[in-house]
Amino acid sequence: MELRVLGEFEATHESRGVGVGRRQERLALAALLIAAPGRAVSTDRLIDAVWPDDPPRTARGTLHTYVARLRQALEPYGVRIAHVGDGYRIDPGPAVVDAYRFRELATAARATSDPAQRARLAAGALELWRGDLPADAELTDLRLATAEEYARLRLDSGAPADGALPLAYAYPARERLAGLAMTALFRQGRRADALALFSRAAAALAEQGGEPGPDLVQVRDRVARADPGLDRPPGPMHLVRVRQEWLPWLTGGHPALEFCNTYAGWADEWRPRPRERSEWLRSYRALAVWAGHAGLADDWVVTRLLRAAQQDPATAADVLAEARDLRARLYACLTDDGDAAAFKAVADAAESAARSATFALGADGLGYWRISPSAGLRLPVWAAALSAAHLLADARRFGVRACPGAGCGWLFLDEQGARRWCSVGTCGAC
Repeated sequence: MELRVLGEFEATHESRGVGVGRRQERLALAALLIAAPGRAVSTDRLIDAVWPDDPPRTARGTLHTYVARLRQALEPYGVRIAHVGDGYRIDPGPAVVDAYRFRELATAARATSDPAQRARLAAGALELWRGDLPADAELTDLRLATAEEYARLRLDSGAPADGALPLAYAYPARERLAGLAMTALFRQGRRADALALFSRAAAALAEQGGEPGPDLVQVRDRVARADPGLDRPPGPMHLVRVRQEWLPWLTGGHPALEFCNTYAGWADEWRPRPRERSEWLRSYRALAVWAGHAGLADDWVVTRLLRAAQQDPATAADVLAEARDLRARLYACLTDDGDAAAFKAVADAAESAARSATFALGADGLGYWRISPSAGLRLPVWAAALSAAHLLADARRFGVRACPGAGCGWLFLDEQGARRWCSVGTCGAC
């Protein structure tokens, strides 16, 4: 059985609708399901949910009757309602409850330090909402906080954050959400709409006896003066936008080094929560676009990869994790000649890549090893592994240096032994 309360109440069993009581009985059931799992809901709160304006004098007795009917309707599906103190607690048993799933995803999103994974979890949580809830401050606040985090992640990755707009209009006094929505509008070229949203937020705050805080005012001022810095995610000045993805400049001097340089912060990578802005490969899409940007995949191949990733997001997520692991192993290889385990891991990946490699003539008249498109979503990882093998077999690898900048560690070729820094401000840590 599935019970949906994040919007208009729905109950289904084996894809068929199940009639569960009258409207007021469903309101009582929704109030029980909205509560956190295992938490009892007081009788007074249930009465407020069923009769928000003018409860009858017989409300307690009538509510008891409603609960009895709900028990009769739901117990055949394994859903039980227990009387606990001055209230009731529901045990959904095998039933799937969208409010419970939302809490799980939203909590998991908060717990992960991986921006791409956090965005996926937050998006999954928000997709469960089909409308507004009967008054429930706790769950609504969690929804808004999750929407704010998802919008921030989208904006920081250079992606649109249109999903924040409806909630920003519905909850204009929510300042952080308003600021994110204003930024999203500004990036769409809707500067006037962004300023109008600020006015709406200011009016809502004034009704509550407050006024916009400094962060929201700063966004308003940046929109008003058309600050070009607001039109891109926070990060270093030396970046480039390719297919709507923000990528770092290519400064390492070799594709294998550029692969390592899609992460900045190697120098203090063991901190509990590395800076999110140091991660450039925040999604499989960014990985595929980067492969084309670094010359490891043709443009038409990148287009095919992006389409395939949309069709199979689970595999794309696995490949992204694989790419990040390979990147860490390669970095260890290039910065510690004695790390045999890291070398073997890169070698294994390169051997797998070699089985899908072909030697083809390039437009410049030279021959190049290329991973066959038949490799599917793993093509960018194997292309990086093959490039890594070429560098590890080249004497130039002994000229690889790491930027000593705090929180950087980017790799670059220093064949002359005179260079000391990867480049000024390109690492993303400044």
